[in-house]
Amino acid sequence: MEALISDKASIKKASDKYIKKTFPVLGMTCAACAVSVESMLKSAKGVHDAGVNYANQTAWAEYDQTLKAVDLQNLIRSVGYDLIVDSQDPQQEQHQAQLKHYQQLKKRILWAALLSVPIVIIGMFFMDTMPYGNWIMMALSAPVVFYLGRSFFTNAFKQARYRKANMDTLVALSTGIAFLFSAFNTIYPEFWHNQGLHAHVYFEAAAVVIAFISLGKLLEEKAKSNTSSAIKKLIGLQPKTVRAIVNGVEQEIPIAAVKPDDILLVKPGEKIPVDGIVTDGRSFVDESMISGEPVPVEKIQGESVFAGTINQKGSFQFKAQKVGGDTILAQIIKMVQEAQGSKAPVQKLVDKIAGIFVPIVIGIAVLTFLTWMLFGSENAFTHALLTSVTVLVIACPC
Repeated sequence: MEALISDKASIKKASDKYIKKTFPVLGMTCAACAVSVESMLKSAKGVHDAGVNYANQTAWAEYDQTLKAVDLQNLIRSVGYDLIVDSQDPQQEQHQAQLKHYQQLKKRILWAALLSVPIVIIGMFFMDTMPYGNWIMMALSAPVVFYLGRSFFTNAFKQARYRKANMDTLVALSTGIAFLFSAFNTIYPEFWHNQGLHAHVYFEAAAVVIAFISLGKLLEEKAKSNTSSAIKKLIGLQPKTVRAIVNGVEQEIPIAAVKPDDILLVKPGEKIPVDGIVTDGRSFVDESMISGEPVPVEKIQGESVFAGTINQKGSFQFKAQKVGGDTILAQIIKMVQEAQGSKAPVQKLVDKIAGIFVPIVIGIAVLTFLTWMLFGSENAFTHALLTSVTVLVIACPC
């Protein structure tokens, strides 16, 4: 028994050395991204343990007190993602960032589609008849690949710096190689003509892949937003501002500024901001979000009130007891998030596969290229290039 108590004490003492925080993550688009963020956090000096919840786009880290959250943020930014730290309302900031990204994706897809349609028409029907058709396609596809699709190349480069790869790596390799190969054949077609071959171009493939994968990312952003609707509804139960009584004067302050023992005022129809005890006044409160019972509960002096419940008839003042993450509502939100992010054994296996999926695909593409070069007959290089690019393109699950 004494040994057990000693072990518990040593565990508590060890846990006191670490800070455990959860941060919203920006920029994750696939399971491989989540694996990349998690591995970077775990590899950081001073981090004891870490994990990523891809479902609600958050990451948690248990780290030394000497380490700052901004250090983790800078580390994650270096691989193309971002953490939201030191924010009064991180969920709202994450929502605004996702909404901004969603709007940018819509504009990007619109322009990519407008430029891709004439490229496809020329490439499919007028390639051999339209004067300067290849040059027109190259001029139209260049902004699609390198401007509208620049995020794929930027993220792939950031990943490569740390010897990592994700779906952006596949997209950047496939579209980049297809465009450069086509550009070479457009500028210097004599290279193939001298060998008795036709200089094929694949500008339409590079442009359409960027357009369709961007569309996939747009649909994914919308789907992720829908899956988090339950948590957003719970977060919406907490008001943004509260009425505080300071030196007998009513003041409206942000909810983040509320501290324990502050005296707050709640009027009819308003949501109770934090947990506390009624000090003055009398009312009825709808606590169905906690109890499930639709019958209002009477609140008089000395009664407890809880964040997220709705005041109905009278006004009352109460002393704040639990604020921020300590309220009942915050604990409910936390449990929902943990339930949403919990992993079944099969999902843990999927995460392991996702971590090595991209390198395996790149390896298969290289093997495909070498096989065609060694055993291909006529036009071996062209077939080798096209089949290896095809492997990269079809492996993009976005």
